[in-house]
Amino acid sequence: MLAIFYKTIAKCPEALQSPHSGSKSALKDGFLAKHFASVHPASVTVNLGSAGVIAYSLDKQNPLLPRLFAVVDDIFCLFQGHIENVAVLKQQYGLSKTANEAIIVIEAYRTLRDRGPYPADQVVRDIQGKFAFMLYDKTSNSTFIAADADGSVPFFWGADSEDNLVLSDDVQILQQACGKSFAPFPKGCFHTTSGGLRSFEHPLNELKPIPRVDSSGQICGANFKVDAEIKKEGGGMPRVGSAYDWSSSY
Repeated sequence: MLAIFYKTIAKCPEALQSPHSGSKSALKDGFLAKHFASVHPASVTVNLGSAGVIAYSLDKQNPLLPRLFAVVDDIFCLFQGHIENVAVLKQQYGLSKTANEAIIVIEAYRTLRDRGPYPADQVVRDIQGKFAFMLYDKTSNSTFIAADADGSVPFFWGADSEDNLVLSDDVQILQQACGKSFAPFPKGCFHTTSGGLRSFEHPLNELKPIPRVDSSGQICGANFKVDAEIKKEGGGMPRVGSAYDWSSSY
């Protein structure tokens, strides 16, 4: 699976951008989407206009970690993996028995967006299983990206030459545009358009980047670790009695 978001939609962490990375523009002339299609001839590409592009293929997938794609009310979701507490979440969000994991993620996000106050870290923490997903909401022009606490699904992110955010489960696809400006997506974390990168296991703590160095000694993106000593400012939030949409901040 592949997603490319313009930097105005999903700001790429500066720590991912490595000097002398050899990166290219992922979006110019549809470069990376075309490359993805050449590697996966049966793939589907969805043009998100001024937001970017997403693409997916069902070939060569791990049967234990299948890829799913869904669109509901202009909310697009690419999901890989499986959710263990599917029945509980379907009941929680009032979904039909036929709803799959991608639909569950969309409804969980929509609950966060429309029925606040409901903290985003709790939305992701409620999902039990092995997963990585990337979601784009056309209505609010925002993204919601996450990976499970164990990093069970191969999932990488990086910056192209124009600082656009690139995500994929195939590191070789991603490197075509990002060069050395990439890293595994942080375990147990989620990234939103408005709030940036956060840990859903430790939502009140800051995340600090640790530069990655490849076998040739060059910087290759960064890993992000929870800083146990530094708390995020404004970590508290009202749980009841407010109509404020917490998805705009988290």
